[in-house]
Order: sequence, then structure tokens, then C-alpha cells
Amino acid sequence: MATILVVDDELGIRGLLSEILSDEGHTVELAENAAEARAVRERLRPDLVLLDIWMPDVDGISLLKEWGTAGMLSMPVIMMSGHGTIDTAVEATKYGASAFLEKPITLQKLLRAVEQSLAKPAPRGAAAPAANGLRPDGAAGPADGAGAAPGGVPGAPAPPQGPQSEQMFDLDRPLREARDAFEKSYFEFHLAKENGSMTRVAEKTGLERTHLYRKLKQLGVDLSRNKRSGLP
Repeated sequence: MATILVVDDELGIRGLLSEILSDEGHTVELAENAAEARAVRERLRPDLVLLDIWMPDVDGISLLKEWGTAGMLSMPVIMMSGHGTIDTAVEATKYGASAFLEKPITLQKLLRAVEQSLAKPAPRGAAAPAANGLRPDGAAGPADGAGAAPGGVPGAPAPPQGPQSEQMFDLDRPLREARDAFEKSYFEFHLAKENGSMTRVAEKTGLERTHLYRKLKQLGVDLSRNKRSGLP
């Protein structure tokens, strides 16, 4: 089993992740900010770090970059955020993150990301170019609403329900291929959310309908299962 450092400024999230990972047999250390994370990393040399992006003193991306440029990324780092975007995930990848998890983090997503990250070779040295892209392993989509979703983190926004309600970024694909996969999941999410209405999806995504339709065909999105009056 591994020694895992959880870095998050929210007490409830630290407690929940610690409980889940401890139940899996891992040794868990906690830090609520970058200063504590630096101290624990230096003292214990953890096998894996779960690092929140939005923290009050030094944000997670800055800390990841700091470790990378100092040659201190001897362990995989999984970034976490409740407000993540494709650009945020690309930036995290650029500086050496092994995966990106969107909050609220479900048990299944967490354990899968931990298992995959521990199985990968640890990053070495300073920040590397973003040769790897993002792969949405499972569904993607922004989280709406508030409160905790079933199996999620208390206090975090509740994810939309449906076929595209989970998001995890694994970092093994070329960037162009990964962007296509992300876009496909993104549009499938909105199609499901809007019950197949191309008009509403066009409004939500900011695309003209004809352009949107061509984009969906190009990405291989199955429109037949979403057909309603809003579709051509």
C-alpha cells in the first residue's frame, strides 16, 4: 500500500478522502495549504499526492510547478478542482500532473485515479512539454447546483445527473486526439441535458446550428438517441 498526501483547504474534503483511502489500506497524510504540503513532502516523500487547485495562499498549479522546476516530482500528483476546465487540465499536465479529477469526487473516480497513477512511472525533473493530452475517461461536463452528490464530497457542487455526469482526465493521449474526446463528451453531456434539442445546445455552447451539427458529425456523436423536435 502507498503513502498518500492529501492537500486541500477544506476540512470536510480532507476528512472524506482520508477515510476512503485509509479504508483501502493506504497511509494518509493531510495538509491544508502549500506550506504544510511542502513540509510533509520533504519529511515523508509520499508515493502519491492529491492536490487541490484552489487554495488561499499558494494555488495547486503553482505548487506543482514549483516541485517540477525544482526536480521534486518524485511522485505522481493528481490535481483536484470543483471549477476545472480543459485549459486548467492542460496546464496541470504541462507541469507534470498524472491526472485531473473534477469535484465532487466519487468513490469510483477516486480509486481508479489513485490506482492508475500509482501504476505509472513517477515524473522526473522539471516541467515537461505537454506531449500528453487529456483523455476524458468517462463522461465530462460542468457541475451545476450546490450541495453534495451521492458518493461525492460534502459542500462541493452537485454534478448534473445522466450519462455524462462524471469526469476524470487521464493523461495518455496525444493532445489533438484528447481534445476530440473531450469535445465529444462535452457535446454529449449538453445533448443529454437539453434532451437532444440542437437549438438549446447551440445556445449553450455558443455555436451556430449548422456549425454545431457538422461538429457533432465530425466527432462521431450519435444523434439518433437524442432525436427530438430540436434536431434537424
